[in-house]
Amino acid sequence: MKTALLLLLITLSEATIGVFVKLTDGLIPIHTLNFYALTFAAVFLLFAMPVATGRPLRFPKGNLKDTIIIGILIGTQISVFNFAMTLVPIANAVIFWSIAPFFVFIFSALFIGEKARKSYVLIFAVALTGIVLAKPLEGGHMLGNLIALGDGAIYAAMVTYMRYEGKSEAGNDIAWSMLTAALLLSPALFLAGPGAVTETISYAALGMDIPVILWAAGLGVISTGFAYFGISFVLKTLDA
Repeated sequence: MKTALLLLLITLSEATIGVFVKLTDGLIPIHTLNFYALTFAAVFLLFAMPVATGRPLRFPKGNLKDTIIIGILIGTQISVFNFAMTLVPIANAVIFWSIAPFFVFIFSALFIGEKARKSYVLIFAVALTGIVLAKPLEGGHMLGNLIALGDGAIYAAMVTYMRYEGKSEAGNDIAWSMLTAALLLSPALFLAGPGAVTETISYAALGMDIPVILWAAGLGVISTGFAYFGISFVLKTLDA
């Protein structure tokens, strides 16, 4: 039951990524937006993980290498996916990113010795058929579609490495990995600029103006922080 609820949390959280990216309306450069999102996510996890695990937050001196590698993978994966969101409709990015499970099964078999069950073959066939029918190389969104496909492989590598590393390490380490990812993307502030973080967006239907930074915070806490909170626990219990 706990695992099912966490999977639901992850699914719902990741489903909001494209929504929050689009809601920023281009007022924040995408690379800077990724930095803001990871910073908000890191702050959330630094507070939430010790409460959830019952363990104090300690700097992972004995696990620094894995923490940094996962942070690099997180930063890369989120940056690539959010960039794809700026090039294609949300549905396209999600459909083509969904190739990730195929790579997870391959990487899990190659690197951590897990075998996919035969019952998965039909699911794979259906999913692959859907991707083929979606024709990623046709239409005006080819570049974005291919980027989303590539991001699926990056996500799979991240998940596989987190599963490998997570078998023996404390769950709190995900907070430090997220902080590493944020630091990795911090140069975006200078290379792309901070964006119009003080701007507001008017919503006539709601009769209010909403600060764009609120959507960046939502992308960080809800889409990213909540998702990785769930991922850090679920990956300890599930096989490929």
